[in-house]
Amino acid sequence: MSIEVLNESGVRVDEGDLVALARHVLDGMRVHPLAELSVLLVDEAAMSELHEKWMGEPGPTDVLAFPMDELRPGSMSGGTEDEDEPDPGLLGDVVLCPAVAERQAAQAGHSTEDELRLLCTHGILHLLGYDHAEPEEHKEMFGLQAELLKSWRDKRAER
Repeated sequence: MSIEVLNESGVRVDEGDLVALARHVLDGMRVHPLAELSVLLVDEAAMSELHEKWMGEPGPTDVLAFPMDELRPGSMSGGTEDEDEPDPGLLGDVVLCPAVAERQAAQAGHSTEDELRLLCTHGILHLLGYDHAEPEEHKEMFGLQAELLKSWRDKRAER
């Protein structure tokens, strides 16, 4: 699995932690091990520009997801049939804004690192086709996000 993190935000971020988290999420979602993902960290000016250009919304946001190939997670049943095997490909780009994440983390009462992990997971799920526009979609996506982050924390606690 190829996961590239590029930090253009000017904020110090544990890039290795984001790579490990992204790998955990992609493995948990049974994304093909040859899939490629890019995580880009940008400042508020760059995020504002992207947010306005692609979403038509002013100001910076916390996370944007730009899917490339139409990749979907593999079957969670653990089956070995060909139809359960996910396809390799270019998953896409997750763009994070650490400055916005820092403000949101303070409001939520947790660390900026935890907020960046949540946003990275959220962005990856969007790349895999999940959305939260409708109540049922919201429930599914945020439930899955919570499950993936809990398994990440549990895995780290075992070390």
